[in-house]
Amino acid sequence: MAERSKHLHERKPPAAGQQAASGFLPQATLPRNPPDEPIAIAEMANHFGVTHRTLHFYEEKGLLSAGRIGLMRVYTRADMQRMALINTCREIGMPVAVIQELLEELSGATSQEEADCIFRQALRTRRRELTAALSTIQRQSQQIERLLSDDDDHDDAPTAHRIAVQLTDLEKRCLELMAEGYTPMRLSRALGLQSDEIAALEERIIRKFDANNRFQAVAKAVLLGVVAS
Repeated sequence: MAERSKHLHERKPPAAGQQAASGFLPQATLPRNPPDEPIAIAEMANHFGVTHRTLHFYEEKGLLSAGRIGLMRVYTRADMQRMALINTCREIGMPVAVIQELLEELSGATSQEEADCIFRQALRTRRRELTAALSTIQRQSQQIERLLSDDDDHDDAPTAHRIAVQLTDLEKRCLELMAEGYTPMRLSRALGLQSDEIAALEERIIRKFDANNRFQAVAKAVLLGVVAS
């Protein structure tokens, strides 16, 4: 065990642009019953409902830094706390570059209060961005409706409010939960599906609404009255 612990903490030095872990991080919800250290990459991926490739990507971007036992990537509880924060940021559509900046700023936090304040400010900024995006979608939808209202055949012209998005019962339920803020991990538990099945389900919903991501799909669904706001 001592040898395993020794290897666990033998981490590579941060690459260019990679930030050292902050001593203070805002509180993010951790998965229930987190595994004992060292945490294998398979356990890490399963607990957060992501793929191994996603964890590799986060490591490449300097968001995470895995330890090693032989050739296997392993993580600590501190890494899980960091991953919980990253996951929270991704769930609200925060770009990776912005998360990098956030973690860099958090690395300079000298207290838990300062770290929480930094995170709240980042959330307020993201809220303004989403509000602006929703306003843009509403304006574009209204413009489409005005353009279609000029059509001579008003009865046959499919206005924005009459656009029908065909959803299965499972897709409709998933979309309703997404609108309530459910993360993929919570969706997996609520719907009794595996993480890869949830990912495929969300992708179908996003594609049906001709959206770029889950948040835009929810916004369009609300505008079209498919789900309640």
